[in-house]
Amino acid sequence: MQYETNSKLIKPNDIFIAIKGQHYDGHNFIEEAIKNKASKIIGEDDIKNIKIYKKVKNTKKYLTKVISKENKKLTKNFKIIGITGTKGKSTTAMILYQMLKLLNVNCAYIGTLGLHYKDVKMSLNNTTPDILSLNKILQKLKEENITHIIMEVSSHALCENRIKGLRFYSAAFTNLSQDHLDYHKDMQNYLKAKLKILRYLDGKIILNNDDPAASSFKKKTSKNITIGQDGDYKLDSFRLYPTGTIINFEYQYSKYTVAIPLIGRYNIYNYLTALALCNNLGYSLLDIINLTNSLKGIVGRNELIKSDKGYAIIDYAHSPKSVEETLLAYRELKIGKMITIIGCGGNRDKTKRPIMGKLATKYSDYVIFTSDNPRDEDPKEILKDITKDLTDNNYEVIEDRRAAIKKGVKLLKKNDYLLILGKGHENYQLIKNVKYHFDDKEEVLKYLH
Repeated sequence: MQYETNSKLIKPNDIFIAIKGQHYDGHNFIEEAIKNKASKIIGEDDIKNIKIYKKVKNTKKYLTKVISKENKKLTKNFKIIGITGTKGKSTTAMILYQMLKLLNVNCAYIGTLGLHYKDVKMSLNNTTPDILSLNKILQKLKEENITHIIMEVSSHALCENRIKGLRFYSAAFTNLSQDHLDYHKDMQNYLKAKLKILRYLDGKIILNNDDPAASSFKKKTSKNITIGQDGDYKLDSFRLYPTGTIINFEYQYSKYTVAIPLIGRYNIYNYLTALALCNNLGYSLLDIINLTNSLKGIVGRNELIKSDKGYAIIDYAHSPKSVEETLLAYRELKIGKMITIIGCGGNRDKTKRPIMGKLATKYSDYVIFTSDNPRDEDPKEILKDITKDLTDNNYEVIEDRRAAIKKGVKLLKKNDYLLILGKGHENYQLIKNVKYHFDDKEEVLKYLH
C-alpha cells in the first residue's frame, strides 16, 4: 500500500490523496484513481456517492501528517546531514558525498543535482523533494542499505514542511544573500526560513563564521562548530590558481595545508564546511586531506573547459551575490579578457535583474545578455529589466541563448575566459512552461571544437 497524489501512479490497494494545487485539482482525477483500483480516496470536497471516499479539512496537512510519521520510522537508522544556505549547498553536499564514498561509506546525496547513490544518478524536480517523493526515496535508500544521507535543504522545503519527520545527525549553514524574494518577500523572512533547520537538528551545526547571518544561528543554539577567518577551523591563507586552490588552515592548534580542485574564494568555505562535517562524523582530518586529491569538480559549478581558444566556465550562479563572487574569482585569475553570458529567470524575483546587469558589466570586459528559463514571461521584457539601469556600453543583447554562446565563443582568444552563468547543470530551457532540451556545456563544446 502506497499513498499517491498522482492518479496515474495508483496501483491496486494504493490510497489516493486529492490535492488542490496551483495548476491542477486532484479531485478532478478521483475517477481515474478508482479505475486504477485505489483502496481509499482522501479529499476535501463533499462527495457522497463514493464508498471509499473520506473527507478531511486539508489534504496537504493530512498528507504531511501521515507521511511524516512514516518518515520518522524510516530514518531511525540513517545518519542524515542537512545543508542549507543561499549559495554553496550543492557544492558542499557533493564534496561531502565524494569524501564519504572515498571513505567507503554507503551514502546518498539528495539535492539540486538529483539523487545519487552507488552508481545511480536520477534527476529530481526540486532541490528538496516534496514529502511524498522524499518518502519514496527514503524507502529505496533503506532497501539499498544506505547508512548516510547528505541533503540540500531549501528555504522552500523548510517553510512547506517537506522534511517533517526527519532528524539531522548534523547540519551546515553556508551563507545568506538575496534570492527567492518572490517567495519570502524580504530578507528577514528568508533568514527565519533558514533558521527552521535547527528544529530538526539533533547534533551540531557547522556555521560559516564569516557570514553575518551566522550570528542569528549562534543565538538559537550553542551546539555549533565554526569555519572561517576566526572559526574553529581557522582559515589562515590561500592561493588561487586557474585549476584549483591551496588552503592553509588551523584546527585545535595544528596547521594543515590542502590543495582542492575548486576555483574561487567561496569554494574555500564550501570545502571547509564539507571537511568539518566529515570530521564531525568521526573521520580524521589527515584521512580527509589525503583523499582530497581524488575529489572531482562539481558538474555545472565552476566547470572548466580548456581549449586552444581559451577557457570556458559553466556555472549555476543566478543570484546577485553568487554572480558577483564568480566574476570576482575569475578577475583575480584572468590573463586575457573576461566575457560573460548571463540572463535572469522568468516568474522570479524581478528586483535582482538590474543588480545582476550592473554587476556583469562592472566586472566583465564584455557581456552578452541572453535568455535563461523565461517561463511564462516575455524574454524581451526580462532583458529590458536587466539592462534598464546600465550606463556602461560593454554589452549586447542576444535573446537566443544558443546564438549568444556561439557569439561568446567567437569572441574568445587565447587566455580569455568565457563565463556562461545561470543554468549550470540544467539541460533544459523553460519557455511558456514547456521544457526544451538545452545544455550550456553541449553548446559551448559544439562551438569550441
